[in-house]
Amino acid sequence: MSVAAVRTPAEFESRLGSYLFERSEEHRAVRVGEKETSEQAEIVHRYADLFSREQLESLREAENGATGDERELLARLRMTCEGGLISAELVERDDEFENRLLAERVTFKGEEMPLRNAQAMTAVLPDYADREELGKIQALASATFNDERLELLSLGEELAADLSGIADAIERNEDEKGISLRELSRTLEAASKASAETYAVLRERWFEKLLGPDRAAVPSSFHTAYMRRLSPLEATYTKDKATEICLATVSNLGFDLAAATNIKLDLDDRPQKSPRACVIASDPPNVVHLITRAQGGIHDYAAFLHEAGHALHYGGVDPSLPLPFRRLSRDHALTEIYSYIFEAVSREPGWHAEYFGLSDSQAEENAQATTFLEALLFRRYEAKLRYELGFWKRFADDGGTSQGYEEFLTEATGIRYSADNYLSDMDAGFYSADYLRAWIRCAQLRRHLIETIGEEWWRSKETGELLRGLFWEGTKPSSEEIAARIGFAPLDTAPLVAEIAG
Repeated sequence: MSVAAVRTPAEFESRLGSYLFERSEEHRAVRVGEKETSEQAEIVHRYADLFSREQLESLREAENGATGDERELLARLRMTCEGGLISAELVERDDEFENRLLAERVTFKGEEMPLRNAQAMTAVLPDYADREELGKIQALASATFNDERLELLSLGEELAADLSGIADAIERNEDEKGISLRELSRTLEAASKASAETYAVLRERWFEKLLGPDRAAVPSSFHTAYMRRLSPLEATYTKDKATEICLATVSNLGFDLAAATNIKLDLDDRPQKSPRACVIASDPPNVVHLITRAQGGIHDYAAFLHEAGHALHYGGVDPSLPLPFRRLSRDHALTEIYSYIFEAVSREPGWHAEYFGLSDSQAEENAQATTFLEALLFRRYEAKLRYELGFWKRFADDGGTSQGYEEFLTEATGIRYSADNYLSDMDAGFYSADYLRAWIRCAQLRRHLIETIGEEWWRSKETGELLRGLFWEGTKPSSEEIAARIGFAPLDTAPLVAEIAG
């Protein structure tokens, strides 16, 4: 049996770039509905020579002997090699699972549709009872995959523990991110409690406006997507104007997104296209995909701006940086800062007045609605992090259960989350913590912009210049380094509490 050659770090990095590009493009094609089946396994098999335990040990040895930026670069290559070994082991199962999800159909009011389409449809159904019915149908269909989700999760965890040498999932993720997840969670739980009273007032006001008087006292999560659209205000935030207004908003900050040949916009609506907007940076800064599925309502605008922040970050990277500092990172907390600060423009009353012809009072009210939605999401993710920490703390003993999921999220948001959703709602690698760190950092950055540029930071090219300088650094800095640069402690939540309190 032949043994795969062990490459030098430079050789590994070079071939890794091609591997990541092909996998990203395959992921994009399936996610946007261009392909009905996933063929990731074929790509992994083609690059089977890239990942081996011998290669991993060689990278680890090189990392241990390096210092400074070189050590960090090698650490990112080593962690990517670990991930590649896990993918090689599980990719056929992952493909099979993904393809079964794509093939799953549900029936609603006599119409058969893909499961993904049903999930997207809950955002646009105007009738409360219809949303509840369709939500239950798609949730039950999704829950039938939970046994397989848990099996894949368990297999991945076993491999990650073996390859990294760190058995505990929480400790391993803290090592990768360079932070204490437990300290972060305690700090954010305190921030959530500090804003609970004002959130309760906002919640009751906007539940009434968005869901009507016949809603359940604790509405189900099936209505969240509908609320995030501000659907009763759909006539103001129309689907057909979203691209034009978002491009103009970004242009005010000094970025011509429409003319950026390296950023590919996919804004089409397809039945199998995931309803969740995203950016896929296949080869930053040269090939970056911005993907949305507009459905009408304010969420189209917020999602476009959010993803524009990601796209401009990856599309604005210094091309001379090595791959680990253009594309790889220990986590996603850095790039989420930039997506959040662009999305934050949609919470500025002046933006609502300027682009939608609203009076000052109406613009203030609609901006308050977006603040409520942001507070709701923050509270959901804070509770999700607490749940995930409990899940992984118990995992070795109970194998992964839903304990705490429904209770924590429902209490935090005032929206009922079903325990059956506990696995489909879990992103890999404590992504919830990355979102939450970005929430803290975005609020800090917004306060910094107000203090240095002014209240109209959201339409100033000075803001764009500051961001362009950060984008140029790629993925090299940590979120916590950005905090220090703008004069904040990493866990200073005062600006965040002030924002989500409305």
